[in-house]
Amino acid sequence: MSYKTGADLIEEARGRIKEVTPAEVAAMRERGEQAILLDVREPNEWNLGRIPGAAFLPRGHLESKVEDAAPRDARVIVYCARGNRSALAADTMRQMGYENVASMSGGFQQWAMEGREVES
Repeated sequence: MSYKTGADLIEEARGRIKEVTPAEVAAMRERGEQAILLDVREPNEWNLGRIPGAAFLPRGHLESKVEDAAPRDARVIVYCARGNRSALAADTMRQMGYENVASMSGGFQQWAMEGREVES
């Protein structure tokens, strides 16, 4: 039997979802486009800083609590530290019926490295 690695699962998820860059997210926000930014990192990561206005839902609680955080018809941008967990989360949400969901490539780390606004 052949087994998949975590990297395999992430790459497969990326093939099924839409990804947007931090620059695209920033431009969308500047234009006033509505979207829920969903941070799926762990509490210790969230406490170190986040994108202003983001909703917090750790990846481990996604399936059981996402419907409380975002309606299925909302535009949702999911992010994590580097873009791996968010790709898996976006794929899960897609399977749950979210049609307008994307993962932010590079994650919060890339957002911060580009000098974008961070809330603490």
